[in-house]
Formats: sequence, C-alpha cells, structure tokens
Amino acid sequence: MSEKNIDLGEQKDVEVYGARVHNLKNIDVSFPRNKLVVITGLSGSGKSSLAFDTIYAEGQRRYMETFSAYSRQFMGGMERPDVDKVSGLSPVIAIEQKTTSKNPRSTVGTITEIYDFMRLLFARTADAFSYNTGEKMERMSEDQILKNIYKKFDTMPVNILAPVVKGRKGHYRELFEQIRKQGYVKVRIDGEIKDITAKMQVDRYKIHDIEIVVDRLIVDEKDHKRLLDSIQTAMRLGKGIIKISDKDNNVAHFSKFLMCPTTGISYDEPQPNSFSFNSPYGACERCDGLGYIFVVDKESVMPNLKLSIINGGLAPLGEYRDVWMFQVLKALAKKYNFSLSTPLEKLGDENIDIILNGTHELLSVAVEYNKWNVQNYQITFDGIIKLLEEQQDKRSDTENANDMDTFRKLKTCPECHGARLKKESLHFKVDGKNISELAMLDILSLQTWFTDVEERLNERQNVIAKEILKEIRARIGFLTDVGLTYLALDRTARTLSGGEAQRIRLATQIGSQLMNVMYILDEPSIGLHQRDNERLIGALKNLRDLGNTVLVVEHDKDMILEADHVIDVGPAAGVHGGQIVAQGTPAEILKSGTLTASYLNGEKGIIVPKKRRKGNGHKLSIIKATGHNLKSVSVDFPLGKFIAVTGVSGSGKSSLITETLYPILNHHFFRAKKHPLPYEKINGLKEIDKVIEIDQAPIGRTPRSNPSTYTGVFSDIRNLFVLLPEAKIRGYKPGRFSFNVKGGRCETCQG
Repeated sequence: MSEKNIDLGEQKDVEVYGARVHNLKNIDVSFPRNKLVVITGLSGSGKSSLAFDTIYAEGQRRYMETFSAYSRQFMGGMERPDVDKVSGLSPVIAIEQKTTSKNPRSTVGTITEIYDFMRLLFARTADAFSYNTGEKMERMSEDQILKNIYKKFDTMPVNILAPVVKGRKGHYRELFEQIRKQGYVKVRIDGEIKDITAKMQVDRYKIHDIEIVVDRLIVDEKDHKRLLDSIQTAMRLGKGIIKISDKDNNVAHFSKFLMCPTTGISYDEPQPNSFSFNSPYGACERCDGLGYIFVVDKESVMPNLKLSIINGGLAPLGEYRDVWMFQVLKALAKKYNFSLSTPLEKLGDENIDIILNGTHELLSVAVEYNKWNVQNYQITFDGIIKLLEEQQDKRSDTENANDMDTFRKLKTCPECHGARLKKESLHFKVDGKNISELAMLDILSLQTWFTDVEERLNERQNVIAKEILKEIRARIGFLTDVGLTYLALDRTARTLSGGEAQRIRLATQIGSQLMNVMYILDEPSIGLHQRDNERLIGALKNLRDLGNTVLVVEHDKDMILEADHVIDVGPAAGVHGGQIVAQGTPAEILKSGTLTASYLNGEKGIIVPKKRRKGNGHKLSIIKATGHNLKSVSVDFPLGKFIAVTGVSGSGKSSLITETLYPILNHHFFRAKKHPLPYEKINGLKEIDKVIEIDQAPIGRTPRSNPSTYTGVFSDIRNLFVLLPEAKIRGYKPGRFSFNVKGGRCETCQG
C-alpha cells in the first residue's frame, strides 16, 4: 500500500455562520484549527461576544448534550447562542480572569497540585524528628528491640511494661478490673509498681500514666524465648509500644512505630493527609489549618480611656443599664476596691487586667428582685474578653457577627506560627526542611531546591521519590513559563489578582498535556510586565504545539504580532461594532488600514504630553515599609499629580500601595479595620481629606443592578418622568418608574 497521507476528513477550520449574540451583526467568520488565533479590536466591539458567548457557549452546550436526559436535569439547560451554525469545534476550555476562589483554604499549591505531590513526597520519604529533643525518631522490628534490650540491660532484673494510659485523668476502676481478669497481678501507676486489688481505683482529678507489668525477669540469653514472648504480648497490649524499667526505675522506650528514643513520644505513620491543612489529621487544632486566629482587641474594647465604666468605657457593654453584667462588675468593684464611675485610665493596670481577663476568686453577686427578695449568687468571673469570645463561638446570625468584628483582629496562630499544620507534621523533614518551609519559598527558590535534591537523599528515598520529583519539577516549570516565579505555594488564592489567577490556571492546563482541545483566554497579558510577556507567549505556543487551538482575546501588541491568525472586530464599540473589519496573518492585518492596524504600524499613537502637572507642592511620605518582600522602602508621593507605580510582576507594587498605603489612609479617615503591612511612620496625612479605592472586584452581583442604577443617573431620569403633566395628573411617585418595587415593575417577571 503506498504511503500517502490519508485524509480522515478532519475539518481544517473552525467556521461560525450568522452570529448575532449581543452586538454582533450576523457575521460569518472562520479561523484555522491548531493555531494561535488572536481576536482584537476596540473595547466593546464584540470580541468577547464572539469568543465566549458564541464559540465557548456552543462548545459547552454540545458537551452537555452528550449526557443522558437524567443527568442533564441536575445541570440545568444551556441556552443555544444566537448563531446559525458552528462547525469544526473541539472540546472547549475557557480560562477567564475570575479570581479562582474566595476560600481561605485554597492556595497556589493546592490549585496547581504541587502541594499534593509534596504531601506524597513527605509521607513516603521524610525523616521524623522528635519535637521534644530534636532527635531522629526510630521505628524498630522485634529483633532490633531484643538486641537493644540485651545491649542495655544484660544480666539485670527488669520489668516489661505495656503502656495503657498516657497522661489522662480518670479513676480507671473498670480498666484495673479488666487487667485483673486477663491474669495480670501488678501494674505500674505513675512510676510506682503496685499489686492489683479488688475495686482498685486512682484519683480521678489527677493526670496518670498506667502500664501493665507483663513480666519481671533477669535479661539472659538462656531465657530468650520467654523474653521474646513477653515482648510480643506487651506489644499487643500497648498497641505497638513497650517500656523496659530496671530496679532504679530507669525507663527505655521501644516501638514498632516512629518513636523518640529518649522521651518515648511516638508519631502515627505519616499519610499524605498528615500534611494537609484541610484535613483534621494534619491541620493545626488551634487555628483549624487557617494559620491565623481572631483575638479580641483590647483597644477596641476600651476605645476611650477617659470614660468610666458607667459612662460606657467598655464598648461591648455600652452605658450603665440594669443588667446582669453590670451587677457582676459592681460585685467585682466592691471586692477589689475600685469604683465604676472612675475613668478607666485611673483604675490601674491590675484592675483593668481583672476586668478584661477575669479572676479565679469567687464573687458574691447580689440581685434584688424586690425590696424583700435579695438573692446572693456565688460565681467566678472570666473577664470581658472571654465573654466576647464565647459570643463569637455561639453567634449564628450575621448581625451579631458584624458586631463582633468591631472588637476582634487577626493574629498569626500562636501554636503553628502560621504554618497551618500540627507540630508532629512539621517535624517530618526532607533534607532538613519541613513541608511548610518549602511552601513558603517563592517558586524560583523552590525550583533551585528541587533541582539537585536527589544528591541529598539516600538510595531508598531516591527510589521512592523518582516519579514524584519528576511531576513536581514539571509543574514548577510551567509556573515559571507563565512568569509566576515570585509567588509562594502558601499564598492564598483570594489574594491573587485576576491576571495571576488566570495564568495559574493556564499553567495547570499546560500541565494536563491534553490534545485537540480549544482553549479560549481572556486577555492573559493583563497586569503582566513586558519582561514576562515573552514567557507567556512562549507558554501559549507550547499549548498550541501539543495540538490544540488557542483562541486569545487580546489588546497586546506583542501578542497580536506573534499570532498565526488575527481577527479584528470593529469598526467601533457597542452598536457601531460587531463586524469583522479584517482578518489574516499579522502581516496582512498591518496592511489592512483598520484602526487597530494604524496603531500597530505607528501611523497613530498615544501622544506623550509636552507639559506635566506641577502638583500642589505637598507630599505624602511612607517611611520604612517592610511588608512581604519590601526592603525598608521609604517613598514620597507628590500630591496633586497623576502617579504611576510600576515594576516587574511580583516586585512589591501591590504590597506598597494596596496593602500598606491604602489601609493606613482608610483607617485614618474611616476607622477601617484592615491592618496595613508593617511600616515605621507616615507623614503628610493632613494634606488629604479622603481616600477611594477603585479595584478589579466586580461591582454588583444582583441582576437588578445596571450601569444607570449604579451611577445614580436612573434616579434623575425617574424624577424627570414624575414632573411630566400626565404623571402629575395621575399622582405618580418615582417608584412608579422603578423596576425594583411593586407598582412600577412588571409583576409577571418581578422586574
């Protein structure tokens, strides 16, 4: 058979006929498959209507139609876009600029799955170290335990002990009865060996260690079988842990699990979920794996120290009322000789501490029900802070939650210090680093650490880690390709900008290595420095070379010129757009004479102003800002000017402006709660009177909101209609012309 390329009838182009979605004017367009295609044009000309609302919507709808009717009823129907025909479609994946997740548990590591592979690496290859002594933990087989016993206790009389209770309160009457029924006659309670007697019990309010004495013998090779049997029995009773004590009560610990040879603490066998801050097996118990906790803020509880308690010095309680809490405070004042009408600043630190943190002594609170009925209650007082924390735990309604926000602030968790994991999990290390330390490194440093990690692992670790390391390195490589070298794996997803989130998803898609897919991207170069733009274009070409069609909605000059095929939508925006004004290779577009072409080939440009503003002569200065990666930055902002802050992606622009300067100003003018990143001081606040942040967050989620209601123009339009003679005759109010209230809106669809 002759070797010819057999044409399998695969369509070379994607063809769209009669697209009329939004402002598209019944257009026909085709573009080649498996190429990098850029759709460009003015803002509002119909680029997204073509890419997302027509091509992506149709692709998604067809995919949904492959499900059974039963499955489709749970997904909801997908409306067919207003288009005559779309042919040559592959499965479509849209990578848009939505910030991925508002969940505080979602991080860069979990989205890209690098952290999941690292968890596997640590579960299978990490060495465990004791959190008490820092020694390497050991796990021993029965033979090794025997050898060690012969080495340490040869020819000495010893007790073989099986621990059953470790550091817990209780009377343990049933436990002693159970041990007696199993035939054992002695137990060791808190280091002292005792005979088991009928109805034996210990002090239920004290913490105890209880071990069963399994055997007492002299360690000798002659009794090898007896020693081995006793060890096996003790292992079974002590669930894998045994203790050996000599006549001087020196104790040695042995375990077939990971155990500290000195202190005897043992860890469970590590599993991947032992390193997950989203699993109860790995998460720090204090902060539930979030890395921070809410604490009650003393300054918020006592905002004005010149006020007395009666006049509302304690903000959560307000002014004096006849309620239980003030009766308790009266009793407290009586006991410790201070007055509720003294200003807080004159009460003294000791009394303030008692009011905030409580006292262990009993208080006698007198409550007068009427003249003849006065009851005395003996209570302990835990303090105002404890009271607020309990309210915080109980609160369910949002109203209460907002009240609580006034008195609390975020603080790094004191147990895990922001690492999110249990202390056991943080003491498993690979090459001297725990998983949290690796997650805190930026991608560039992480890449360097993983580059030659094999040389620093032993032979067994290398055999296990080979495939895992390959996956981790590949995924780190994809993140580097899209210019995200400055992010760390523990960076939470909600702090990422739209562009960063989109590029992370792009890196994940490159990692999935799919073929014959159409990827549709929405301005991936947004917020990216020119330096990283080449990398991004390289990543998109890489995606194309795998055998995929990459469709990009973009304004960026470099991206347009690097594309295989360009579609220019225009000629203007809104109702004046929605037509294809030119399409072809970048070279053909340059000659087409459209508005886009004239900017690309330099015929038109944005004129650089000859004259700059002088400003008003004042300045705002931040001194020594050190948040995130800022290295003691001091900067002056001249006021009355248009200021641009620029730099490569990840250089610290957002840290300086949105996370240091804006929170300082917002707190100063509006008492906002968000704490700025650390800085030494700020000068020039008196030169400005307010601050407004305009960010990339979507402005409204409600379907009733539109540009005219958001800007307030619609109120003026309604008022104009109210003034018409016809409206005055009928007595219409502005509500008659609103689609949000009864009497104005259409009742069938409720506006």
